[in-house]
Amino acid sequence: MKKEPFKIFWPNGKTSLACNGDNWFLLAEKVGVEIPTGCLTGNCGACEIEVNGKIIRPCISDIKNKKGISLKIEFMNDPFW
Repeated sequence: MKKEPFKIFWPNGKTSLACNGDNWFLLAEKVGVEIPTGCLTGNCGACEIEVNGKIIRPCISDIKNKKGISLKIEFMNDPFW
């Protein structure tokens, strides 16, 4: 099955192309965005990002985009972190 690339719009104003199964941290690093990390097991929530309005934890989730639409990334603002 051929992977179809789609655009990701990052908080720093840059864009990149991604495919389903790509790693969030690697793509973010390529465009100069640092996703915070904590436990890297999905328990602490330090890495949470908002993808088109849905909260995900990139440490336990590869990029998934069933619709093939562009993704807009925003960082979570947690006052407790």
